[in-house]
Amino acid sequence: MAIEVKIPSLLRRLTNGLKAVHASGGTVAQVLDDLESKYPGFKERILNADSGLNQFVAIYLNDEDIRFLKELDTAV
Repeated sequence: MAIEVKIPSLLRRLTNGLKAVHASGGTVAQVLDDLESKYPGFKERILNADSGLNQFVAIYLNDEDIRFLKELDTAV
């Protein structure tokens, strides 16, 4: 199933200016992997060296911050 991912303006240069893209995966981590395969460099802007979210990055799933869910293991 395709998932719509809204891209903030600071990351749009990675998606050729697109405001929203489609990705697939069962968890946030899998969606990020799919985005990385389509838009190289995407994950390095989102994740830190320990493969967790960068301090200043927030990912929302249906208006809920994934940090209050299961973080990257959150089902989509």
